[in-house]
Amino acid sequence: MAVLTVATLAVVTLGAAACSGDGTTSADDRASVVVTTSVLGDVVQHLVGDDVRTSVVMPAGADPHDFAPSARQVEEMRDAEVLVVNGLDQEESLRDTIEAAEAGGTAVIHATDGVDRLLGTDPHFFTDPVRMRQAAAHLADALAEHVAGLDTPAYRARVGAYLRELDALDDEVSSILSTLPTERRTLVTYHGVFAYFADRYGFTVLGTVVPGGSPLAEASAAELADLAARMEQQGVTAVFTDHSSPDRLARTLAAEGTDIEVVELFTESLGPEGSEATTYLDLVRTNARRIADALG
Repeated sequence: MAVLTVATLAVVTLGAAACSGDGTTSADDRASVVVTTSVLGDVVQHLVGDDVRTSVVMPAGADPHDFAPSARQVEEMRDAEVLVVNGLDQEESLRDTIEAAEAGGTAVIHATDGVDRLLGTDPHFFTDPVRMRQAAAHLADALAEHVAGLDTPAYRARVGAYLRELDALDDEVSSILSTLPTERRTLVTYHGVFAYFADRYGFTVLGTVVPGGSPLAEASAAELADLAARMEQQGVTAVFTDHSSPDRLARTLAAEGTDIEVVELFTESLGPEGSEATTYLDLVRTNARRIADALG
């Protein structure tokens, strides 16, 4: 009887893993596309379907500003054929990894390159579905350019269908918010996330609990007291937090005023399974409904 050495067993095992029952290789030879955020991951998946192998770095509920990738995720980003990122430093904790991937030959597509940008530091263009439509169209063209064989009639039909869904989403959000008069369209948020939403739907951002576009900043007691006073003066009755960020400071702000409600939205990430924001379309609908209910 032949004796199998350890080395021989290893070769047999690897050979079996690489082949299916009919003798064909089972390795996934589709192009590898890695997406940084769960919001963009959902959009890209709707665009490409099963034509490419898509993976998302940040899970639902992760905050892009301070997310720490695993060593395996860093390797996936560097080895990907295409890396899709938000841009405008939304993924500030991944900045070095993104730059290293691009330097190593990975095609990096910035969603914000296809968007009509506002002045300022807010990278959350996706709070406006019209700008997300712009980004999706840009991503579709860029992916077709960088992924061989992707640009087929079936791909373009799938892209067109999703762009129409985004058009319909804008109409739906406009309808949801139609009951709010101009004087009630004032927002106070945890950090700077709703500039694009406000621009699209005629809102004013009175202030933020923490300064700037990153939730990693801190606000002083004096700044919170000043914001609470301005909210009371203008009759603002809600402060909007994010599902992926702590709401301690927002609740401190609410305690400074009278009848201020703390309302959770989804602005940095999709929600977990079972939530009302498991897709980008649902995220936008849910945010619009909660804003309309809180300010109505």
